[in-house]
Amino acid sequence: MYIAHTVDELRAALAGRSRPAFVPTMGNLHAGHLSLVRLARERADTCVTSIFVNRLQFLPHEDFDSYPRTWEADCEKLRAEGCDILFAPRETDLYPEPQVFKVQPDPQLADILEGEFRPGFFTGVCTVVMKLFSAVFATTGGGVAVFGKKDYQQLMVIQRMVQQFALPIEIVGAETARADGGLALSSRNGYLSEAQRQQATALSRELRQLAHATRTTATPLRELETQAMQALREQGWEPDYLTVRQRSNLLSPAADTQVRVNAPLVVLGAARLAGTRLIDNLEF
Repeated sequence: MYIAHTVDELRAALAGRSRPAFVPTMGNLHAGHLSLVRLARERADTCVTSIFVNRLQFLPHEDFDSYPRTWEADCEKLRAEGCDILFAPRETDLYPEPQVFKVQPDPQLADILEGEFRPGFFTGVCTVVMKLFSAVFATTGGGVAVFGKKDYQQLMVIQRMVQQFALPIEIVGAETARADGGLALSSRNGYLSEAQRQQATALSRELRQLAHATRTTATPLRELETQAMQALREQGWEPDYLTVRQRSNLLSPAADTQVRVNAPLVVLGAARLAGTRLIDNLEF
């Protein structure tokens, strides 16, 4: 596995290769990340993974400085999965000067849900992803980029960005990897004790129950969402949202019964357990 730290090193390593598959990460790799790498290897002859903790998507009170960084273990895992190129820029490599030009996503999509509770988050995400796409694909004629569905809204924002800018990149959404009990794999799970990890399965369980109730009862949707959030609070959580949305645009579905029974929907949740903020979702 070749490790590139600068954009020039990365582009030199990709010289003569066409349409690589790219997996952007912030490191602290777990089985979910590695499943994305395997999917990327199936999609192209060259697999590129990046590790970069992007300051632009963290709010001042969030965990940028304490975000887990496990460089040696990450490299070992990527080598074992057959990753061809690791792009690991330093902050001064990717942002050699203050990043005053930024990608502003559509507020109708980016200022709801995660964007409401983490204002500016998707601007930071889109800006770094655009820079990473430029570094990886500018000399290759495009390619494939793989993102996990656990970050459902992020995946949709990136898909829209690629479409709007007519980028020659195929965005592939990979299914969420889960531990026993249904807990979605996340780097932030490492903040939890073993007992808290068992308790954390409540998030996916409440999402499943909310999805089931949406399809099978006539109870108003807002009432079902309120009940789900209260159920989490009673188990020691601090929920930001548990909500049912249309898959196509993440807006609330119409009140029509047939829509609730037949429309492609997704239930999304974000909540803190013992100070650790976890997100999850379920298409149904």
